[in-house]
Amino acid sequence: MSMGEGEDGTAGHLRVAVYAIGGNALSDPRKPSEGAGEGQALALAKVLSDIVDLLEAGYIVVVTHGNGPQVGDLLLLEERAAAAEDMATRPRIGLDSWVAATQGMIGHELALNLDSVLQRKGRPERTAVILTRVEVEADDPAFDLPSKPVGPVLSADAVMKEEWDIAATGIGPRRVVASPLPKSILDLAVIRTLVGQGAVVFCGGGGGIPVIRMDDHWVGVSAVIDKDRFSALLATELSADVLLISTAIDSLRTGFGTSSEKSLTEISCADALAGIESGEFPPGSMGPKLSAMVIAKQTITDCEVLMCAPGEALKALRGESGTRMI
Repeated sequence: MSMGEGEDGTAGHLRVAVYAIGGNALSDPRKPSEGAGEGQALALAKVLSDIVDLLEAGYIVVVTHGNGPQVGDLLLLEERAAAAEDMATRPRIGLDSWVAATQGMIGHELALNLDSVLQRKGRPERTAVILTRVEVEADDPAFDLPSKPVGPVLSADAVMKEEWDIAATGIGPRRVVASPLPKSILDLAVIRTLVGQGAVVFCGGGGGIPVIRMDDHWVGVSAVIDKDRFSALLATELSADVLLISTAIDSLRTGFGTSSEKSLTEISCADALAGIESGEFPPGSMGPKLSAMVIAKQTITDCEVLMCAPGEALKALRGESGTRMI
């Protein structure tokens, strides 16, 4: 990564932690009407606590976040408006623009709350929210096989009535959209500069705004990039010391929901890939997270790659909670 000044004025390595927050932690897709309710407030408090704990442990923190529930809600609002007679001819907004909108909405909320906490604690760090554009391949097979869940869990009536791509997930049927792989981060230089200044950077919301190169210019495309795959790419580009994926469960489990369920404190890259291949860790659940963790660990072998519940970042780093990729 880069070199910074130590407390004694000498050059030293900047310890960087990439902390990835799931969109479901900020708005539960099972209870869309309770998006700002008590459960989400508690989840947000735990996320902010993790960030402060990492700062106090000496890390510069770069935060990424999902947007699946939120971007799906915006799509739904637009579709309901388009159904109105006086709105029928209004041009539709592209999914890439809705991703940008959720980056601003969620980044604003997170940064505002974190700045308040940092000021109360007398810490010097301040936040920066970066509208992050990410290049994808125009011919990525994902455009023909939508797989990324967005929006709320759907009722049986909605599943039958709506003309959407719908897939089963671990919590119920949800709308799915294309999820191409991230190729490069257009705003990486800006992120690096802010990291070098010691800012808490919120970036890559929703996996980043998907764009493709068409002739000699950039064009947004209809997709939602997986936030964890983006986080793995960002961690490798920053040569991060830690990649921490925060999720709804306290550790990875095999046999999830069965009598043979087992919690894993660590998992090898080989076992993770085998579990993805066998369906033990399915695409609509832990599969993408583990795939991202494997990419980060295989690229930066000395990076601590962890999965844990919100509020348990330091416990995971100490090996007291969560699951470590080895």
